[in-house]
Amino acid sequence: MPRVQPSLALVFSLLAAPHVAFAQDELPSAADAAGGSQKRADITPYIQASQVLQAELSPGNDVVTYSSLAAGVDAQITGRRTQAAVSVRYERRIGWGDDAPDGDVISGIARVSAGIVPRTLTLEAGAMAAQTRVDGNGAVTQSSVIDGTGRTDVYALYAGPRLQTQIGQMQVDGHYRIGYTRVEEPDALVTAPDADPIDVFDESIAHDAQIHTGIRPGVVLPVGVGLGAGFYQEDMSNLDQRVRNVWFRADATLPVTPNLALVGGVGYEDLEVSNRDALLDDDDQPVVGDDGRYVTDKNTPRIKSYDVSGLIWDAGVVWRPSRRTTLEAHVARRYGSMSYYGSLSYQPNSRSHLYVSVYDSMSGFGGQMNNTLAALPTDFEATRNPISGNVTDCVVALEDDTCVGSSLTGLRSSVFRARGITATYGVKLGRLQAGLGAGYDRRKYVGADGTILEAYDGLSDENVWVAAYLSGELDRRSSFQTNVYANWFDSEFNATGSTLGYGASAAYFRTIASRISASAAVSIDGLERDEDLEDLWTAAAMVGLRYSF
Repeated sequence: MPRVQPSLALVFSLLAAPHVAFAQDELPSAADAAGGSQKRADITPYIQASQVLQAELSPGNDVVTYSSLAAGVDAQITGRRTQAAVSVRYERRIGWGDDAPDGDVISGIARVSAGIVPRTLTLEAGAMAAQTRVDGNGAVTQSSVIDGTGRTDVYALYAGPRLQTQIGQMQVDGHYRIGYTRVEEPDALVTAPDADPIDVFDESIAHDAQIHTGIRPGVVLPVGVGLGAGFYQEDMSNLDQRVRNVWFRADATLPVTPNLALVGGVGYEDLEVSNRDALLDDDDQPVVGDDGRYVTDKNTPRIKSYDVSGLIWDAGVVWRPSRRTTLEAHVARRYGSMSYYGSLSYQPNSRSHLYVSVYDSMSGFGGQMNNTLAALPTDFEATRNPISGNVTDCVVALEDDTCVGSSLTGLRSSVFRARGITATYGVKLGRLQAGLGAGYDRRKYVGADGTILEAYDGLSDENVWVAAYLSGELDRRSSFQTNVYANWFDSEFNATGSTLGYGASAAYFRTIASRISASAAVSIDGLERDEDLEDLWTAAAMVGLRYSF
């Protein structure tokens, strides 16, 4: 989930205002919750052999089969200083026939937090590897069949320290993260036949640093006060694009009731987005490299496409009627225009959790992926498509944001401003566990005048997505898993119209001997497109054996 740079007033109110949010020493830390009998380390390496059949239902009728050999590990670790959730898998596919899938696939998701100095300094990291399919108009879908034209492999990771401590009466909170993201394509051009090429994101390095100090209400003054600053920079290989944002601000927290506070802040921001132009051939046409992306002309100067500096402010409310419910809402001036964001977190009991987020951010694809990984909890179970083995849009967890669907909805290379809303709900009912995620994301792209990206400036993509899962135990030896998804995408980049992708999968698992289990799964995926383009429908089935160490 993409996130706006957090309001420092909100950070201060949540960490330091005793009348609105519990003080830091009143909340159980992850380390405390993991202490004593709560310590656990569930690490399960495995190998798996499967046979898969894929059938194209429309517009053709091809049927292919392939065998797969996979090795992976699923782990959940909760210790006094370390919390981690990891699911990683390597798969080798061996096709039966010229058109059958063949090759290597790496997929997984991980989130780790390791204490360096107790209650003060932690090292945090996250990573993800996933496969997606890109359609001719730029739509990205997660399906059971991801091989062939349009397949892209996404890799993202970040790491960095987080500081949270108290110096006298002053709370100090900060972090630094460095992230790397890369998108690889087996095919040179990710595009439909006769369609314009899509300038797909290649790779980027992002730096994100923030620091805030503050004193809670009632300690020195009736109101809480604080100071903070932040720096963000993302450098993308596509046309040497760069996002750089530096800001600092002062903020205040005014308790109104024991459960309600008014928050606000004012400061200064300097935001700059720039890029170079594409290399032109003898006919003044942009040169496209073997990877299907524009070749950067290193001799051209860097040209600004977005340059905003000046006053920033925000005002909002924070309502926390109990330890299980937090609501915040903000109106702000950021990025040179009005901004609106907020969130709702509601956990009525230990078995269910609802989280809603309204966001406004400006970054490239890589920066958004890094923020999404940082927002994941450190205690989750990954869900995978039973046919492809790919990680799905949502993980199984009962805290924080648990879906990455909004971040994988577009792979264009240009810098964008993303606005939208996401909602996730997770619940455990005895032997069953279920989750639902949904969201709307609108990305407005920027590009410098006089460069190839000028044609993209001001254009936008819109996406509505939903993903759900239901899984559980049938008896002591068998279990099941179901997944459904839908994704509507509309773009102003071309005239091919909107696309609607959706699908479902179901799997059955049975323990047949100590450490040995069998599985069977089926799936169906569809892609409906406007402008008289043919719809795509595929079905797949799988049987397999797994040995867990």
